[in-house]
Amino acid sequence: MSDLHVVVGAGPVGRATAIQLASEGHDVLLVSRSGTGPELAGARRAAADAADAERLSELAGGAAALYNCINPPSYTVWSTYWPPVAAAFLEAAERTGAVLVTASCLYGYGPVDEPMVEGMPDAATGRKARIRAGMWADALAAHEAGRIRAVEVRGSDYMGPWIKSAHIPQVTPRALSGKTVRVFGSPDQPHSFTDVRDMGRALAAVAQAPHTWGRVWHAPTNAPVTQAQAVADVCRAAGRQPVNTRIASRRSTSCMAGRSAHASTPPAGSAPMIAPISAAIAAWSAAGSRGRSTSSSAAARRVQATASTNSPRLLQIVASSASNVARSRGVTWASAARTTAPASRGRPAR
Repeated sequence: MSDLHVVVGAGPVGRATAIQLASEGHDVLLVSRSGTGPELAGARRAAADAADAERLSELAGGAAALYNCINPPSYTVWSTYWPPVAAAFLEAAERTGAVLVTASCLYGYGPVDEPMVEGMPDAATGRKARIRAGMWADALAAHEAGRIRAVEVRGSDYMGPWIKSAHIPQVTPRALSGKTVRVFGSPDQPHSFTDVRDMGRALAAVAQAPHTWGRVWHAPTNAPVTQAQAVADVCRAAGRQPVNTRIASRRSTSCMAGRSAHASTPPAGSAPMIAPISAAIAAWSAAGSRGRSTSSSAAARRVQATASTNSPRLLQIVASSASNVARSRGVTWASAARTTAPASRGRPAR
């Protein structure tokens, strides 16, 4: 079997996945619309339109796995953006025989009043949620029909390197300047944050483990913390005093949503702030964001679906995959010891 892994989408998730695969010694092709970007050791780059099934099939010909790590530029385009892209991935996976590995979110579960666990049925009600749930339903149907091999990994809101427009990163500049910050939803509602590097590790692991295919997994995610706690942790990681965290007004929430959906390069003159912000987020992430589980309550479901539970089996798969590579190189895999996997509360996959 070919050792080629084709990662489509060069944002934080795609980059983390490519770095993980390259660190394991695989042949990695990182695909984006432009085919350009920072050099990643061990990874090649290529350009493609993700909605072009012919081009995806060409790039994934003979590949072991094809990864959908795309993040559309805005929520407002999901209804027109995702259908042709999802169809192109399905066609390319069927043509090439590459395992289709999809990075997804928690939207597909729909409104819940209990922790989200692997094996829960998708019960999406909102427009965006139905799109993501439908993408997995189509992939699973093709998998069960024997046309493709598919697996999906879902994560919560991201933290870690390269994340700039998510909940905590977008308020970090203000927090590090000592000013009160305003966040989406209640600052005191426990909320889960997934380290983007753990999503990359999970995607790489399931792609290489046939017994994981045909179902949804949750990326290893640490225990939930409130947004106020997360902001305070970032401040402390940067050597700053924690600041007050309050709920955003309706007007500021709208403005923040616009900035989040259309993240852009910081204006000239702001560059000096980028390094400490990135360092603070990375330090907070490295200090304790690995392996967290996610929880939610009815009070928060109008804000967003934010819950999952830690996946002991997936943690074992990730640790085992890394251990095999580490042993082959004569080094010790210590990161897995940082996470204690609780007893699984998940139900069997449906």
